[in-house]
Amino acid sequence: MTRGPAMPELARELAAEFAGTLILILFGVGVVAQAVAGSGLGEPQSLGGHDAIAWAWGIAVTLGVYVSARISGGHINPAVTFALAVFKGFPWRKVGPFWIAQFLGAFVAALIVRWDYSEILAKFDPGHTAKTQFVFSTMPGNGSLPVGTWGAFRDQVIGTAILLFLVLALTDLRNSPPLANMAPLVIGLVVVAIGMAFGSDAGYAINPARDLGPRLAQYLTGYADAWRDQNGDLYFWVPIAGPLIGSIVGAALYILLIGRNIPEDEPPQPGGGEPRPEYDVT
Repeated sequence: MTRGPAMPELARELAAEFAGTLILILFGVGVVAQAVAGSGLGEPQSLGGHDAIAWAWGIAVTLGVYVSARISGGHINPAVTFALAVFKGFPWRKVGPFWIAQFLGAFVAALIVRWDYSEILAKFDPGHTAKTQFVFSTMPGNGSLPVGTWGAFRDQVIGTAILLFLVLALTDLRNSPPLANMAPLVIGLVVVAIGMAFGSDAGYAINPARDLGPRLAQYLTGYADAWRDQNGDLYFWVPIAGPLIGSIVGAALYILLIGRNIPEDEPPQPGGGEPRPEYDVT
């Protein structure tokens, strides 16, 4: 097959981050729409329920990383990009463009899901209220449990710290990472585990683009209170600030406890090939 002129490096990377995040949100938000609005109950109890949501989000992460890893490193999460810039040499000049590409991928994917589920959402929740708001964006206590803004903020710091600690552990070539391009699959399992263990307090956004892009999409398509939680409190900043802070905490803990303690005289990892930049996720 004849290849056309190559795009500039940054443009290729941004296209990959857009596509990877698009895939992430198509499956992630799509499964919540099916489990919540499609169930007709308002709670993720049928059509697979919480387990289906956790597994689909994990699979979505795996697929999104596989889509984008070869070109951009497969960040698909501003918190990952931020932590890699702080600790792993990812160029700061690319951070803003990566964030924009990730946000746009999430935004477009949420619009697609919103359009595809428009009839079901209109039937189940004609007023487009908090009853289905968490199909697209997260809420404290998943909209019903007794968790407030600061409890949700705490949860997002903890959940994203766990994510980044394990992402670095699974992609550090000096450690014992998964071989044969299996890292995206294992990272997806990490997201499944976080969802199953830490999903109740705040819906485990652990990704600012995952929340902000769909939140804007739902606001533009009829959810007037999208920026607030079920209590009327301004909430949109929680799944942005919490994950960014948590990413630094998790990455710093990995480096402190594991990364700096790996012996430097270990033999190279099997598999051969040229080493990839430290700031590649996979």
